[in-house]
Amino acid sequence: MKYRLGIDVGGTNTDAVILDESLNVIESTKSHTTPDIETGIYNSMKTVIDHSGIDPNMITHAMLGTTQCTNAIVERKNLAKVGIIRLGYPASVSILPYTAWPEDMVKVLSGKYSILHGGAEYNGNPISDFDGNELRQLLKDWRGQVESIAIVGVFSSIKPEQENEAAAIIKEEYGEDFPVSLSSTIGSIGLIERENATILNAALHNVIQRTANGFAQSLIHEGVKNAKTYLCQNDGTLMSIDYARHYPILTIGSGPTNSIRGASYLADSKNAVVLDIGGTTADLGVLVNGFPRESSIAVDVGGIRTNFRMPDIISIGLGGGSIVTEDDNGDITIGPESVGYQIEEKSLVFGGKTMTTTDIAVRLGKSDVGEYQNVAGISLAFAQRVEDKIQEIIENAIDQMKTSSDDVDLILVGGGAIIAPKQLQGVKTIIQHPQGSVANAIGASIAQVSGDFEKLYSYEKVQREDALNDARSFAEDQAVAAGANVSTLELVDVNETPLAYAPGKTTKVRIKVVGELN
Repeated sequence: MKYRLGIDVGGTNTDAVILDESLNVIESTKSHTTPDIETGIYNSMKTVIDHSGIDPNMITHAMLGTTQCTNAIVERKNLAKVGIIRLGYPASVSILPYTAWPEDMVKVLSGKYSILHGGAEYNGNPISDFDGNELRQLLKDWRGQVESIAIVGVFSSIKPEQENEAAAIIKEEYGEDFPVSLSSTIGSIGLIERENATILNAALHNVIQRTANGFAQSLIHEGVKNAKTYLCQNDGTLMSIDYARHYPILTIGSGPTNSIRGASYLADSKNAVVLDIGGTTADLGVLVNGFPRESSIAVDVGGIRTNFRMPDIISIGLGGGSIVTEDDNGDITIGPESVGYQIEEKSLVFGGKTMTTTDIAVRLGKSDVGEYQNVAGISLAFAQRVEDKIQEIIENAIDQMKTSSDDVDLILVGGGAIIAPKQLQGVKTIIQHPQGSVANAIGASIAQVSGDFEKLYSYEKVQREDALNDARSFAEDQAVAAGANVSTLELVDVNETPLAYAPGKTTKVRIKVVGELN
């Protein structure tokens, strides 16, 4: 028998599950996320392995969904010193790198950048010739001052050759192991947003190395020595640890997508709205053909505007630990403040002194956690008013995610799901599963590996079929590099967007493929 181990680190809880060969959950646990993250991961891992009684050597795949990269950006901690090389001189100098960035972030990343000769027009013609000697002189000046480099070529999504040439020179000068991020492999067409995403990817080098190494060491410490290791991506799929070391930015937003994929599996549904209520926040996403719907607009990450792929998620300050208050006018406030992982110390049902949404759920008879007598003094009328407020918050959020006025199916997951009302306007059916509290860890465990490729093609120069086959080939290469079994690859999405402002029937082609774990 072979097993999978899935772990998901949230702001309040770290969940872990073990699945058998048929993807049945044989053991699960939910424990508090610790300040150092790694301890919580190890605690959850040890608990499920000990309770399941399986031989750790029989675990063949181990998956981790983590918020560490997101937290590093938001908190401005543990980020690498980044040097930015933009290929596009003399064009593109009117808007410099780091434009509109928060000042504290620029200071943390060193603020070093240079605009060198190179880059391409929208049709692939060069803006100016790339100069390797110019780059070598810059690298000589930067030596010892940067820990990672982001290379961003104007329209490199059409012509990536200059970025590749620049990367080769950096490896010659600084060594093969020096981290280099190429914008042509990370973001979409727009220069500034793509540049921003590439800078963030470069900045996360130290964080992802520590995360990957810590995960591997925790596995070995617990006797899991034969498992292939993966990190969760933000499109609901997985990538190998080695691939993640090069593309840490793809882990940002992976927590909600794990829950969406886990919800899809538990509910056996491929099209629905998913509501994941945790201890501090609730995340809403949409399942489309079994995968999370992606955002169609640029997304801010830690105050920085980017255009790499991100899930279409709404987060609201509502969770099982959300604090409930009433002012002198009788107005009720729920969250966004939360007792978080301290719920078993501070919530009324556990003997604390802070009223939370969990206390209200127990008072209304929706849950039996803690001690009921501790909340018996809350008036039923007040508790009902709080639930009405919770219902209003959730219904408004669901309405924002809908693309039509039709009622939708709602899959309800997460440890805080006990606070949700039994009926919601705009919702046809509410689906819950007994293992929904660990849907995020399940989503990490059952995920496939994906490859995603985007490029501009002129349909006057290239036949449409040839363009689609070319893009699919690159997407498949990415999937295999990320850890997919080549014989299991299948096409899941084709998106063609004509660009009216560009001549030659220029079309943006985006291809996504998925495959099973290697």
